[in-house]
Amino acid sequence: MNKFVFENSTKVYFGEGCVKEHLPRLLAEYRGDVMLAYGGGSIKRNGAYEDIMEVLKGAGRNVVEFTGIMANPTYAKVMEGAALARAERIGLILGAGGGSVMDCCKAISLAAVYDGDVWSEFWAKPGVIDFELLPLGVVVTVAGTGSEMNGGAVITNEGLKVKTGRDYPACNPKFALLDPAYTYSVPAKQTASGGFDILSHVMETYFSEPNEDNVSDDISEALMKSVIRNLPAALKDPKDGVARSNLLWASTMGENRIIKLGKRMDFECHQMEHQLGAYLNCNHGEGLAVLHPVYYRHIYRDGLPKFRRFAVNVWGIPPEGKSDEELALAGVEALAKFIGDIGLPATLRQLGANEETDLERIADSCAISPGSYRRMTHEEILKIFEECF
Repeated sequence: MNKFVFENSTKVYFGEGCVKEHLPRLLAEYRGDVMLAYGGGSIKRNGAYEDIMEVLKGAGRNVVEFTGIMANPTYAKVMEGAALARAERIGLILGAGGGSVMDCCKAISLAAVYDGDVWSEFWAKPGVIDFELLPLGVVVTVAGTGSEMNGGAVITNEGLKVKTGRDYPACNPKFALLDPAYTYSVPAKQTASGGFDILSHVMETYFSEPNEDNVSDDISEALMKSVIRNLPAALKDPKDGVARSNLLWASTMGENRIIKLGKRMDFECHQMEHQLGAYLNCNHGEGLAVLHPVYYRHIYRDGLPKFRRFAVNVWGIPPEGKSDEELALAGVEALAKFIGDIGLPATLRQLGANEETDLERIADSCAISPGSYRRMTHEEILKIFEECF
């Protein structure tokens, strides 16, 4: 395995009732008013809002609500939240929701205390955070991004048509509360897309060097099999507590940096989907579902041993009577079938693209990942888009 240094500063509280059990004590560690940030109001339907407000009021804390965080959080929304946090002298941000809410809140925690141009200094390029951010805690209500235990935040600059993410350890939430019961009411479409996002995060790490035996790949295979087993179960019975719990923790494990240790990582599909999202404002998990099989058909020969292992160890495809190439491709096709079985789209048309969509412009705007088995070109990315169309 390659060299690495590991640290994760987020403390996680997992299990039903964890908000009422742990949030009162956590609040006591922070002074000042609390900014409760969320999206369109789903937290008022799944019980999270009621639980959180009961604790906040019981602690005598003044609450400032920041609502309307969208599925692909924009830089304008970040700056709106930062201005509110400054004006109200907020002492703690409490983000409640899925990945978009958490990502937006991380960026707000930075922007609220930084006087310069946040986009140009920290998202357009990697920056250096050598100052204290506004403290952030999160209550997770959707399994998908795993944003609760890292410093990553994906933000869309609508004016520039750029959607990009940065991962700063300083942006890690101070604490994360994960109650699987809050995910029971997540609609089937969002459950499926979030579940595939989990699978995508793990695959993007797995399909990269090193190829020799390593712990990260072993853990990744277990996580992938868990998602493949539990996602259909959650779609069949939304209140399946075992399936929902496993998906929620698999989401965290996929992005808490553990499986990334010693790995180069690919994430080219994420780079492509981010730009599709910037232009089409499409659902992230659905975009990844469209791209992954086609992308893997392009690169599986370059990472043949790993794709063979994926077919046998993850999908359980018998190796007898098949060449390595046949096995590797069978694994990719098993992935494509799974995507169809859980009801996710297979074409860019289903994401809102049409004949007027400038796929070449989108392809040219995509970042090129240095960690993939074969380094993409903008010309090949365009070809992938055209095959997905």
